[in-house]
Amino acid sequence: MSTENLPQSPEQPSRKPRVAVVFGGRSSEHGISMVTAGAVLSAIDRTRYDVLPIGITREGRWVLTADEPERMAIADRRTPEVDDMAEPGDGGVVLPVDPASREVVYSEPGSVPKALGEVDVVFPVLHGPYGEDGTLQGLLELSGVPYVGSGVLASAVGQDKEYMKRVCTSFGLKVGPYVVIRPREWERDTAAARKKIVDFAGEHGWPLFVKPARAGSSIGITKVDDLSGLDEAIEEAQRHDPKILVEAALRGREIECGVLEFEDGPRASVPAEIPPPDAHAYYDFEAKYIDSTPGVVPAPLTDEETAEVRRLAVDAFDAASCEGLVRADFFLTEDGEFVINEINTMPGFTPISMYPQMWQATGVSYPELVDRLIQAALRRSTGLR
Repeated sequence: MSTENLPQSPEQPSRKPRVAVVFGGRSSEHGISMVTAGAVLSAIDRTRYDVLPIGITREGRWVLTADEPERMAIADRRTPEVDDMAEPGDGGVVLPVDPASREVVYSEPGSVPKALGEVDVVFPVLHGPYGEDGTLQGLLELSGVPYVGSGVLASAVGQDKEYMKRVCTSFGLKVGPYVVIRPREWERDTAAARKKIVDFAGEHGWPLFVKPARAGSSIGITKVDDLSGLDEAIEEAQRHDPKILVEAALRGREIECGVLEFEDGPRASVPAEIPPPDAHAYYDFEAKYIDSTPGVVPAPLTDEETAEVRRLAVDAFDAASCEGLVRADFFLTEDGEFVINEINTMPGFTPISMYPQMWQATGVSYPELVDRLIQAALRRSTGLR
């Protein structure tokens, strides 16, 4: 393909910071990442920043894409694909591997590699494995390129629901009952692993929620009402992750709270409540993204409850050593206690996502939210901190 219209390195020493928005990826959340990227690309102030959209295909190839966020939306109940946005040709984008250089290169078979200019910060809006879980963050650390969001450890902890619960528990946050089935357990003795779940149900009762341990966007989750649905739920979860998590159902209200890094440290947004969706058994992928079940912002809580959940959200942010942003999800039980369900180090950023809605209600608009995240990343160095 011709590289005449590709972004070029500016000749002037003084220039706007260049932001590479990276999206798509190899996980089952590829399409939602695309929708998030469309919203972020629309919100970035082009008078302040140069923008370089980079997509990662489902096969893992890094490509230049059209800067057309209007094409990154759910249409006819289908999510978009990076392949549909990629520049024509077989070329790919290569990040620097030398911390002394932040030059991004476009390489095409049979052609001389073309420098696209330096990248000052990466905004990775990938969800799930191979992007949100510390893998991409590790690559950027090796490259010496600042990036939006949490580092390697916090990203990995946030992605793995088991270790997120372990970390939160060690810092005094309450979590609900759960049991983990690791791949080796299932492969070595399937009957014993299944019995482990059945015994857990005997202790905590039905229904159970069977989940991939390292996935998001409610993908691969099944609500299991009795033993007859267990095997199918396990099979569905293992389609997305060989390690599965089984949780007891908690009776209570679903409350979410956003955390954002300001110059003086992390602050919490007003919380939101996720009411039970009328057409769905629980707040699953279809309810979240296809049918756009609305949340209630701000959540109808007492002043004391609001203050408590905001405090706990910041505590969870600090417990996992997070940076930039987090959405913390809780249950407010019938006993009036907040139980943390999970944290998301790169929560959904779509126009209907709860994280930006909560900050909008707190007084931070979507464009300001995006700008604050970029500025927080530019203030930080890579490496140990």
